[in-house]
Amino acid sequence: MPDRAPLQDADYAALANLRHTLRQFLAFSERRAGEHGLTSQQHQALLAIRGATGPVTVGYVADRLILRPHSATGLVNRLAAQGLIERRASPADGRAVLLGLTVKARDLLEDLSATHREEIGRLYPQLVELLGKLA
Repeated sequence: MPDRAPLQDADYAALANLRHTLRQFLAFSERRAGEHGLTSQQHQALLAIRGATGPVTVGYVADRLILRPHSATGLVNRLAAQGLIERRASPADGRAVLLGLTVKARDLLEDLSATHREEIGRLYPQLVELLGKLA
């Protein structure tokens, strides 16, 4: 085990405050997703799909959301039933199924992401201060 400096009271306070601030953001995110008829996990799945730089499969969604593949499949099925995700065969491998967002999902995600960016901007100074104390 590497030698570490002992934690001081200020370190515990900074860790507690960081976790509190992160929880505030997550609570904000859950409320906003709910206002759009989504769970937090559904919102996160849509964001993962939209933010991907390559082909998106159920396995990719499972990896990004830290889910088991069967749980990700259920999540994707629910999103597809809501008209938010479309499936198509991979042109490279016809056995693989690729996921994409529908126009409805893109519009919804654009609104959610704008409000999330505003909230992050509001929390940014606090987060930088807290992270600076812990680095």
